[in-house]
Amino acid sequence: MSPAATCQTPNTKVDLVGRPIYPMVLEGGTSHDRTGTCLGAVANARPPSRKTVMARSATKKKAQTSIDLLEAAKKVLRQNGYAKLSTRQVAAAANVPLSQIHYHFGSKQGMVLALFEYLNAQLLNRQDAMFEDPKLTLSEKWDRACDYLDEDIASGYVRTLQELIAASWADARVAKVVRNAIMGWVTLITNVARDAERQFGGLARFTPEELGALVANAFCGAESLYLLGFEVKRVPVRQALRRVGDLIRLAERDVK
Repeated sequence: MSPAATCQTPNTKVDLVGRPIYPMVLEGGTSHDRTGTCLGAVANARPPSRKTVMARSATKKKAQTSIDLLEAAKKVLRQNGYAKLSTRQVAAAANVPLSQIHYHFGSKQGMVLALFEYLNAQLLNRQDAMFEDPKLTLSEKWDRACDYLDEDIASGYVRTLQELIAASWADARVAKVVRNAIMGWVTLITNVARDAERQFGGLARFTPEELGALVANAFCGAESLYLLGFEVKRVPVRQALRRVGDLIRLAERDVK
């Protein structure tokens, strides 16, 4: 009989609120704690083998090395830009042999895709925390999103995203990664639009899904126009986005 089977006690008494009261030692010598946990099962549990411990340690070390490499790639990207991002520079920044890049990511493209997913997850968490902040109004959240766009341009994330979008048109693997990443942003914005719909009593003729798609188009388009140099030609790309925050402030004033 297994240790767990000895925990079955059909005549167990209960207290006033129906919780089981177990004796400290049952017939046959199997002990229980006051919550009914079978201590015999714990005592008889086998410790992990040396092979299992070593495998777990190796897995943990591999995961940490991958993170170290991605952090190094993030640093190189910010310093040198996407065009000059090389596996050799990343390996040097992480203080590991170049072979580690190929071991963990397979190729430069694999490293870039992993870096993009890594950065995108961090930025989505940042954006999600901001939109969930109850102390910020919707207009203040929009302003903060515009500030984040400036930060993401400076960090190299925007250029990486736009380069991968272009590459995705001819590469199904890249397209899948980029599509999943952007869908994370669209879903986040759509959820914010649903909250706005409740706050303002509607979104004119828009559905939350339509507004989420429109805002995603606006920011992705702004990133592309910025990288193409439209602001140098005096086209107020990012300033136009900030003006939307002013419109939201007017709507907030009317609700009050």
